[in-house]
Amino acid sequence: MAELGAACIRFALLIAIAGFGVAIHAGLSRRPDWTRVAERSVLVVAVSVAIAIATLFTAFATGDFRLSYVAAHSALSMATPYRLAALWGGQAGSLLLWLFILCMYSSACVLANREKNRGLMAWVVAVLLANALFFLVLLTFVTDPFETFPPERAMSDGAGLNPLLQHPVMMIHPLMLYTGLVGFAVPFAFAFAALISGQLGSTWFQTTRRWTLFPWLFLSIGIMLGGRWAYEVLGWGGYWAWDPVENASFMPWLPATAYLHSVMIQEKRDMLKTWNLLLIGLTYTLCLFGTFLTRSGIVQSVHAFAQTPIFTSVFLGYVAFTAIAFLTALLARRRGLRSPQRLESVVSREAGFLLNNWVFIAILMVVFTGTLFPVFSESIGERTVLGPKYFQMLAGPLALVLLLLTGVGPLIAWRRATAASLRRQFRWPAVATLATAAGVVALVRSQLTPYALGAWSLGGFVTATIVHAIRSRVRHGETPLQALFALWRKSQQRYGGYIVHLGAVLVLMGATGSVLNEERLENVKPGAEIRMHNLRFDYLTANALPAQHYGGAVARLALYRDDQPLAVMTPEKRMYWLEQQPASIPSVYSTLQEDVYVVLTAIEKDGSATFKIYRNPLVNWIWIGGAVFVFGTLLVMWPHPTRSPARRA
Repeated sequence: MAELGAACIRFALLIAIAGFGVAIHAGLSRRPDWTRVAERSVLVVAVSVAIAIATLFTAFATGDFRLSYVAAHSALSMATPYRLAALWGGQAGSLLLWLFILCMYSSACVLANREKNRGLMAWVVAVLLANALFFLVLLTFVTDPFETFPPERAMSDGAGLNPLLQHPVMMIHPLMLYTGLVGFAVPFAFAFAALISGQLGSTWFQTTRRWTLFPWLFLSIGIMLGGRWAYEVLGWGGYWAWDPVENASFMPWLPATAYLHSVMIQEKRDMLKTWNLLLIGLTYTLCLFGTFLTRSGIVQSVHAFAQTPIFTSVFLGYVAFTAIAFLTALLARRRGLRSPQRLESVVSREAGFLLNNWVFIAILMVVFTGTLFPVFSESIGERTVLGPKYFQMLAGPLALVLLLLTGVGPLIAWRRATAASLRRQFRWPAVATLATAAGVVALVRSQLTPYALGAWSLGGFVTATIVHAIRSRVRHGETPLQALFALWRKSQQRYGGYIVHLGAVLVLMGATGSVLNEERLENVKPGAEIRMHNLRFDYLTANALPAQHYGGAVARLALYRDDQPLAVMTPEKRMYWLEQQPASIPSVYSTLQEDVYVVLTAIEKDGSATFKIYRNPLVNWIWIGGAVFVFGTLLVMWPHPTRSPARRA
């Protein structure tokens, strides 16, 4: 099986080289027959890579420890689902997964454009095959997932997977993340093709609207799942630590989100052509850079892969080449991208979207600088790491500005807004903002911070603007749900976007609840209790875990609120024997109001136990907001039948 997988990778490399050359020739000669040949090469490469990854999956499922990659990342003691998920637990397998998803996107792109966009497709195929070529070269010459041990070093069992990754979320989180990151290759390829071919009209961005929304949705899901995994597994009571690898997935999300807003200006007013192309190029370059960041070893993270010096140099060179090539093509076409339209007023929807874009890019610069600051500081002296306070201090106020613009943008007219329309549109949202602020001050005065007051008040403002925008279009006799459905069918992009905004508001409201967080570290003996306001924890006992591929202990605490029993909490302290790695498994009691989060940190010889207890108000609104966010994006993407001219009239 190893030989088959390796042969498929090498065969795919040869076909990709040939297909890339054919695509370049087709683009230069404008020969549609050669374009068809290049497109078929994409399909052949995809089939070959699919066989290769299926071969590696089979090796993990059957425990073929002749392969060094399988032996390094799995063991017979692991459940089969985790053995399969171990494929993307290391560098070589994750790169093969990246390549496989890229080939699936490329094949879908080719099949979807068999009868359209023929003037662009030769260059689109060339760009997609160039990306595939790079990963095929890596898998062939730098990090081979099908490398085998010599017969005398054959192993009967493997080293196992990092225990922190043996979690149900980690079976799908990387898939979601990669589906998001890799998917931006398609809009990037169309943008690059438009620049090379000189077809700078609206075709490229109209074609790629769904091709951009789809990976953006999956990247958003991947980021949310990553936060959920950190919350449930790492045992520190949080979900986002501004870790370099977390930031690596967040950075491309920011310009992608900016693009989805600014492209509406190009669609409505034929403006910002250069800016939109730049955003697409920046997004995909950051997708590649994030992949480099997690595999280069230049940053320290629980998520990062091992460092390989040659890999670092090759990958960074490719990221730089991609960025320079795209920027060069953009500069060469800058005159053809000029628009006769100009911004007519700073009080207009165009201006709001443009300011929205600037804030997204400002947040990106904060995250980029904070993530790479250890590298910059080490190059001139001592390595210095910027902690969460840096990100919160700079990105927090920018997030408030973004929240304000989220509410303001939909209520302002295109081109120019009058004073009368502004008063009419913002009267009730302003009242709702003041009412929210008063309610927040009354409820949490003692722990309130200026940021929290601003976030919750603006959350009320955005929610009020969404309700006002929908309510103003409700016909007489319609229920709110009927009205919302009718409006969605009339304009999916607009009203689905409102639901996305509402989800984002809920996420930010839940995250702002962290200002009310409490934590306590206590050592207690069996029969003793711990109190935290109206919560009481009675420590009952601690027992050894049943014998399996890990050992340790599980503690039992009875949780009460005002003497009313709520739950028995069972945090665990584990030691994975094969990997020789400890892990703390928290126990969480969840309500819409708050989470009670208990971590067992140690059990002493006298039978006492040390617990770390967190009280996290509003945290579950983050996950609820994420679900609303996904639902809204699906509404935007949902296929909508084209209306006839008579019906439109």
